[in-house]
Amino acid sequence: MTAIAEHEIVALIDAFYAKVRRDEVLAPVFERAIAAAAWPVHLAKMHDFWSSAMCGTGRYKGNPLAVHLAVEGLEEGMFARWLALFRATAEALLSPDHAEAFRARSELIAKSLKLGVFFQPGLNPRGGDAISSR
Repeated sequence: MTAIAEHEIVALIDAFYAKVRRDEVLAPVFERAIAAAAWPVHLAKMHDFWSSAMCGTGRYKGNPLAVHLAVEGLEEGMFARWLALFRATAEALLSPDHAEAFRARSELIAKSLKLGVFFQPGLNPRGGDAISSR
């Protein structure tokens, strides 16, 4: 597989988030979390995140779990919708090898975030215990 180029990351992320902002389920959550004027900053941060995740650049500085814990209205089922939209966008824009690499990495990241947000032993930021002790 050839190396993933930065321009591919930018194209994928920009196209993907344009779709997210039009999605009937995801758009309201993102609208609450990201002010309209803050989208350029968010996109730049996502470029850095995916550059770090896919190319090992180390440009991303942040805590994705803490960010997702604070998102109002985030529901577990939204991860599947996010992943499907991300996968479709990657497949439409990238070579099959690169689309597959993004798909695989996105699924690992989503699994980690879902576990952190919704299945923390003894703590569920969405209210009550995520795992009951019997």
